[in-house]
Amino acid sequence: MAGLDRFIEILRLFDEGKPDWTIQEMADAAKVPASTVYRTVRELVGQGFLDPSIEANYRLGAAFIEFDRRLRLCDPLIREGEPVLRDVLDAAPIPHVVVLARLYRDQVICVADGRTPGVDIATSYERGRPMPLLRGATSKVILAQLPRARLGRILKNEDGIGAALDDIATELVGIRRQGYAITRGEVDHGLVGISVPLSCPEAAINASISVIVRGADSSEAIERRLIMTLTPAAGMLVGKLLPRRNA
Repeated sequence: MAGLDRFIEILRLFDEGKPDWTIQEMADAAKVPASTVYRTVRELVGQGFLDPSIEANYRLGAAFIEFDRRLRLCDPLIREGEPVLRDVLDAAPIPHVVVLARLYRDQVICVADGRTPGVDIATSYERGRPMPLLRGATSKVILAQLPRARLGRILKNEDGIGAALDDIATELVGIRRQGYAITRGEVDHGLVGISVPLSCPEAAINASISVIVRGADSSEAIERRLIMTLTPAAGMLVGKLLPRRNA
């Protein structure tokens, strides 16, 4: 490990499964000397990205809270998108989760979400959680908008595609032509995902806005209505994302 990669690899060790790590545990996981990890941890503690915990352990620090606030204020997709999500929540006719997601490295990540109050829909999509590229309407509608060269590079890095590559490409062409995607149970059993693209190359944004509903609550008529709710909402948001030019 060297430079920024060393810091990122250490920070990525921390998750809900293991929120506290010792120096030696980090060294074993990263396969580097404990002395190297010690120096990295010391710098991360100094900047607030790690905090000392109990019994010589460390946990994620409050610097992430500061930067989360900065991101919410500075990222145009989040800043302009959250009010649009609230409008969709008010307009959709059945209990649902609404998700704003974007391309993130070789995955898709939810940057904002909301849900019908008092309703428990057990979806895997939640803010900050990377999700697979090739499953679910939220991801597929983003992939369908990418230039062919970039899409090819991303798919090339996916394991287990093999002969299915042509089928995936054909499906994505169909999604791009119709302007939306609907998938059933691809990410979470019993749930339907309905998604439309948020494509704004001028702002370097490839994203989507989605509604996730229980299959038992859905029907063809309801899905058409949800598409008619999402499509103008996405258009309005793209308009807000376009860079403003001086007259």
